[in-house]
Formats: sequence, C-alpha cells, structure tokens
Amino acid sequence: MHAVLPALAAVAAPSLIAAPADGTAWLLRLREAAQHRNFQGTLVHSVGGTASSSRVAHYGENGHQYERMEMLDGQMRRVFRHDDEVLTLWPERRLAVFEQREPGAAMPVLLRARPDEQVFERYELRPQGTDRIAGHEAQVFLLHPRDGLRFAQRLWMEPHTALLLRVDLLAADGRVLESAAFSELTLGVRPQPETVLRPMRKLDGYRVLRPVQLRTRLDTEGWSAPEVPGFELLSCFKRVLDEGEGGRNGETLQVVYADGLTHVSLFIEPYRGEHHRPMQTAIGATHTLMQRQGSWWVTAVGEVPMATLQKFAAGLARRP
Repeated sequence: MHAVLPALAAVAAPSLIAAPADGTAWLLRLREAAQHRNFQGTLVHSVGGTASSSRVAHYGENGHQYERMEMLDGQMRRVFRHDDEVLTLWPERRLAVFEQREPGAAMPVLLRARPDEQVFERYELRPQGTDRIAGHEAQVFLLHPRDGLRFAQRLWMEPHTALLLRVDLLAADGRVLESAAFSELTLGVRPQPETVLRPMRKLDGYRVLRPVQLRTRLDTEGWSAPEVPGFELLSCFKRVLDEGEGGRNGETLQVVYADGLTHVSLFIEPYRGEHHRPMQTAIGATHTLMQRQGSWWVTAVGEVPMATLQKFAAGLARRP
C-alpha cells in the first residue's frame, strides 16, 4: 500500500501554498464539502499493513444528504444513509440494522469530528505543498498536535471543491498509522437519491433491528465525567440491545467526546466475568482499552494514543 500511496517526500515544497488566514473557517469549508458535494468513487483504507476498499457515493439535494457505501473486501456489507438515519445491510446474514447518527456526521469519515473554535488551541496548521490524488490536484496540510494526547493528521484537499481526497493519521515519529484515500473519484455527479432510499425501504427477507438509543447524561446515570484536556462531551446515549446484537440482552451507556478533529467513545455496561477480560489493543491509529471498574465494564476506543484512553478511564468514576 505504501507503494500505491505517495510518500510525504513526493509532496512539493511547502512554500507553494500558505496556511489559511482563518483556520476554523477552512475546516468548516472541508466539512461543508463532505456534506453537500456530489461525488462517487473508490475509497482505500490502509491500516496495519493491510488495505481494504469500498465503493462510495454521496449526493446532496434540497437540503438532504444521501450516501451509500459497499465494502469490496471481506464479508459483504452495504451502508446507506439518509440525513441522520443509517442502514447497514449484511446480505449473507440477511440482517438489516438501523441506527441514528449524530446530526451532520459524514460517511465516509475523512473528517472525523465537528471543528470548533478551539481546535487550533490543540493543533497547529502547517502547509505541506501540493500533490495529486486519484487524478485530482490537491493542497496538502498538516494538523500537528500541541500535546501528546492526539495524533497528527495530514490532509489532502481538492482546492476548488474543498473535498478531502486523503487523510493520514501520524504517530509522533511521523509514521503513517492509518490512511484513507480515494483511488478513483468523480466530482459533480448527478444526484441519485433513489439509489439510497430504495434499499432502505425494500427489506423483504431481512431481519430488521432498530436498537433503541435514549439520550441521557452521565451524572443522571450515576457517573462523574472524565476531564481530558482539549476534549469536550459530544453526546451521551443509553443504548438498549437485543439478542441480535452481540447475542445478549441489556443496556450499554455510550459517551462520545471530541476535540474538533477526532473522537473518543466510552462504553459502560454491567461486568460479566465470563465474558469480560481486561485488554489493551492497537490497530493502526485505533486504540482500545477494556477494564473492570467495580461492578461495571468500561471500554474506551478512539484514534488517539493509549495514554489518552487511560486518562479517560481514570477520570470516569461511579458516584456514591
């Protein structure tokens, strides 16, 4: 995959472009492009020395968003999104799962969170020159973290539409931990909302699951919120599972934090010794921490260093 995706050394001299005068407005422009531009293509995701690809399409029409994604490798899976309703189809299992996403969430997620006015208190924006991705000219920028709690992100932006063409997540030593890039992309395609709406309506022969998500608060559920510098609480839901999800019934509390560029998710559920084992894992930029806290089981996951997840887990406490 490294032979396919150009190295940073191939990028032109940084002096060819300058940093935007208003970095927050620039990031918002990237997000607007991901939400409202019409495009279709093939997205390649490279992590841990392996690559997977998906066929994606996005349409914005009359204030609505329509997206579809088909995984081209591994188990067949198709994802459709109409505004904030997402349907995942598993054809081989004849399973259809509906979920509600955070308003404005993008898929495919090249820009991983909502930019906010404090994002440049956490990251420094550095121009990196120009390049070409999937036949399109691109301006390249580096968002370098100001502390060790987050990874650097290198962004390739098509200058006319502001659509992101590639995103790399970088370790502190500059290694590429994870990369998502278009290998083929057509801009300005004709909107085809029915190619999204039709599969979301026609589910004959599928077992349909609609997990219940109830908005709540950490303190209401009996927890003290962790405080990690630069991360703000984005959402808190109580997710009611049925036996179709993970093979058991029960409730899981899901809490999402964001720093303007990336997310950390916390999952809290009752501890069950026969199923739960403490663990720390890393796959590319995605780290996962699982541990017991009294009679509860906490899972922290995000595209951040393990030390960041440890801070989240240490700051999460059951209130008396």
